[in-house]
Amino acid sequence: MPPEPPDVRYARSGDVHIAYVTVGAGPVDLVFVRGFAGDLLSVWEQPLFMRFLDELSTFARVTMLDKRGTGLSDRVREVPTLETRMDDLRAVLDAIDAERAFFWTAQEGARLATLFAATYPERTVGLVLFDPTAKGRRTPDYPWALTDDEWRARLAEIRDGWGRTDFLEARLAEWAPEQEHDPAFRWWFVAHMRRGLSPGSALAFFRMMMDSDVTDVLSAVRVPTVVLASAANPGPAGYVAERIPTARLVQLPVRSIYHWVDDESHEIAVRETRRLVDAAGVQPAQDRVLATLLVTDIVGSTSRAAELGDARWRELLEQHHRVVRRQLARFNGDEQDNAGDGFLATFDGPARAIQCAGEIVNDVRELGLDVRAGVHTGECEVVDGKVSGLAVHIAARVAATAAAGAVLVSQTVRDLVAGSGIAFDDRGSHELKGVPGEWRLYAVRA
Repeated sequence: MPPEPPDVRYARSGDVHIAYVTVGAGPVDLVFVRGFAGDLLSVWEQPLFMRFLDELSTFARVTMLDKRGTGLSDRVREVPTLETRMDDLRAVLDAIDAERAFFWTAQEGARLATLFAATYPERTVGLVLFDPTAKGRRTPDYPWALTDDEWRARLAEIRDGWGRTDFLEARLAEWAPEQEHDPAFRWWFVAHMRRGLSPGSALAFFRMMMDSDVTDVLSAVRVPTVVLASAANPGPAGYVAERIPTARLVQLPVRSIYHWVDDESHEIAVRETRRLVDAAGVQPAQDRVLATLLVTDIVGSTSRAAELGDARWRELLEQHHRVVRRQLARFNGDEQDNAGDGFLATFDGPARAIQCAGEIVNDVRELGLDVRAGVHTGECEVVDGKVSGLAVHIAARVAATAAAGAVLVSQTVRDLVAGSGIAFDDRGSHELKGVPGEWRLYAVRA
């Protein structure tokens, strides 16, 4: 008989309920985020995973959750983005009254964990990443991902086959070859996948996995990190470990997407996790953080001021400021600076910054003003609560490149909002004054 699962609880993230369970009573919190999908009940039917969970719970309070749209969490119509999933993680941390936690995840889940750690270093003690992936599409420097043609074929297979026994058994042979001929494991895997994702949810999840890219985020991760690489495909793990300044790479002999199916890999993973937990002390205050920056600027402000005169222009500026601040409050933006006819604000998610920028552009048009906006996500220095550094200059240059009434974003932003439904028009590569290299920019489609 499998062990009786603990009570399932729910954290509220906006209008969505995120299912989670907590086991163990260790002195630190460790949140386990699946690399793919599943559900909280069927994992208790898998003795190999329960062995892993039991060992973690000897030195940590372990919390597992079902991602939104999967398992016991609410099904959602939209594709879950990395940004909304970060909100879900914060909701679970708040629900278990954890100020800070370690995060243990794998494969695509590493994109969420690294983005969370870079954005909220004050809530992240450390990361364990097993076979992490940084992006979904193949590029010259990332040859391990699928090509566009391969993705089209994969998505068609998922659309037509997800949930069928033959389709899921074929995935088992691909993802966990060590267990392919184990009837009990095969039965568990098929049931676990079916309970974890409906066909529509699976298709949405794989589309998000195809489009998202956290390559530019990795260098902003400053918390202690262990990267575990399987023998099957060590390239992506090495790529991630090389780009996270605090990462240590450890090789595992397993060839499966589940490290716990192999005894030696299981032992190494537990040992390295405990080593990370034991070594983590009180972290110094973070003076660098990943933030999304929004810069807005009134187009033609000098000529408009001359046309209206000082008194009327000052009145119009005050109206403009009220509009901008109302939208910043609505989308949880933090005003950093107001240089007369422009604003600099920070956000903890790029989709919110884009939505805020669009509302500002539309609202100030009713005042007879045209605003241009630039959005960029990057690592910032934080001094007395204010951000500075190269990322701020990049956001300002992106805004200066935008046309009147347009919202222009960097490629980093475009890659991070995969699945949000926000559409872009490619504006090509640009040289940004004072910023090295060429920058590919995208206009938000109205």
